[in-house]
Amino acid sequence: MDENQLIREVDYKAVRSSGAGGQNVNKVSSKVELHFDVPTSQAFTEAEKNRILRKLQSRLTNSDELILQCDESRSQHKNKDLVTQRFLELIKAALVKPKPRKKTKPPKSAKLKRLKKKKITADKKANRKDPLKE
Repeated sequence: MDENQLIREVDYKAVRSSGAGGQNVNKVSSKVELHFDVPTSQAFTEAEKNRILRKLQSRLTNSDELILQCDESRSQHKNKDLVTQRFLELIKAALVKPKPRKKTKPPKSAKLKRLKKKKITADKKANRKDPLKE
């Protein structure tokens, strides 16, 4: 994964932010939206694209576009840096291959321990019965 190539393919859009800010919020576009079109990206192989599409399925639009936004800061540049950092972390996490699960069987001692406990419970319940009704 080439981070510089990824950042070149990203589109940024500055939008007016909601929330507190007084007069400033009405005239300054400090919120930053990041748009990334996964299928047309040149930074990934087809297998990597498929993995990203599968892992980030709930975060993608109908046209398989990833949209992230940040309005934490009152500075547009800081918001751009934050959303870019968040985007790169999200992509890295999506590209991680899951470790294959190794099938294991329970050890003999665990089986014996379970059977012993089962026998104790059975005896305890058997002792609760009325001895005259056997």
